[in-house]
Amino acid sequence: MLKLDDISVGKYVMVEDLSSTDILRERMLALGLTKGARIEVIRKGPSGDPTVYNIRGAMIALRKEEASLVTVTGGC
Repeated sequence: MLKLDDISVGKYVMVEDLSSTDILRERMLALGLTKGARIEVIRKGPSGDPTVYNIRGAMIALRKEEASLVTVTGGC
C-alpha cells in the first residue's frame, strides 16, 4: 500500500483512498484529492517538507503528515 508521501519527484499516481477525517478530509476533497484523481509530484521543499503536487491542474503543497493520509496506486 503506497502513500503519497512515499512517491518520488516526477512520478504520477492515482488516489485510491483518504485516511483523513473531519475538517482535514473536507479540505483534501475540496483540493481535488478524490478517488481516481491523477497526481504528479512536482518538487520537495529544501528540508523535504512540504511537497508540491499537481492535482487537476492546480499546484498544491502538502506537509508530510497530510500526504501520508493519501493512499495511491501507480508511481510510474
